[in-house]
Amino acid sequence: MRKLKKIQKIATLIPYRKGDKWGYIDKKGKIVIPIQYDDAWPFSDNGLARVEVNGKWGYVDKKGNMVVPPVYDKVYGFSEGLAAVKVNEKWGFVGMRGNMVVPPVYDKVLDFSEGLARVKINGKCGFIDTKGNMVIPPVYDDAWLFSEGLAQVKVNGKWGYVDKRGRMVIPAVYDSAGSFSEGLAYVEINGKYGFINTKGKIKMVVPAVYDDPVYDGVLDFSEGLAQVGINGKWGYIDKKGKIVIPIQYDDAGFFSDGLAPVKVNGKYGFIDTKGNMVIPAVYDNEDFFDDGLAPVKFNSKWGYIDKEGNMVIPAVYDSAGSFSEGLAPVKVNGKWGYIDKRNIKYWED
Repeated sequence: MRKLKKIQKIATLIPYRKGDKWGYIDKKGKIVIPIQYDDAWPFSDNGLARVEVNGKWGYVDKKGNMVVPPVYDKVYGFSEGLAAVKVNEKWGFVGMRGNMVVPPVYDKVLDFSEGLARVKINGKCGFIDTKGNMVIPPVYDDAWLFSEGLAQVKVNGKWGYVDKRGRMVIPAVYDSAGSFSEGLAYVEINGKYGFINTKGKIKMVVPAVYDDPVYDGVLDFSEGLAQVGINGKWGYIDKKGKIVIPIQYDDAGFFSDGLAPVKVNGKYGFIDTKGNMVIPAVYDNEDFFDDGLAPVKFNSKWGYIDKEGNMVIPAVYDSAGSFSEGLAPVKVNGKWGYIDKRNIKYWED
């Protein structure tokens, strides 16, 4: 999926839990937004954070102002200036000032991507723009996000791709289909997988006639490589379909920050893009590097390793999520809280 190298951001306000209530503190430990919420998420790039009050969700700004009132049953993060909100079993979208931009009339929605969002109404999927206009009618059995100008849609049990004008530019002939990543997308025919480009041309991964594809399973390209499976084993190909890392692993994940998780003899480690096992396969989980660290499960507990394989945060947590802007969620004794890369804990019980 995936990512360009980013300048590392550090959260200026940190969700802080005291008992069962949440608020926000600054990096010096000063309470900036009072401990009053039932749940609280980190702030996003637009300066807003999701908070829960009495079972309902809204958004606050960094001064503690309730910008979007807590009246929604469920909310997503903001994407392209809008956030999906659920009320009375229907979904709509609010703006950053709390205004209802798209009324809650849809049964299901996905986030905005490339200016459009997939919505589902009366069992059919279409796409709306950021003003709420239905720019691609809801005529599809299923659909996914736009990526690299195209979105996969399902018609009569088969998948194809439409452009932003709703034109079927790649025919719906596939049993399943993935989003485009680095110019390629995986497709399935008769239980076998290969890759197509944005013009629908079959790449060298599988034969051009779909009746005898080579690989049993494929996933998205990331950092120029994609994991592929055959006969229960996994390896990696480049964009020309050449096997560059042998098909020998029991499982394999995508590359992130130059490393990918692979499974050997029931345990996970990490390889680099040349196939070198740079972190030994001793962990129980498949996860990925974000912010330079990866959560790992060891002896039934979770901690974090760096890209050299050092356990920089001890494996003492019951569950753990990825780092973002210097913070990661961890679970201890049935409760969640946040830690930073120094393993400072932002909660008190």
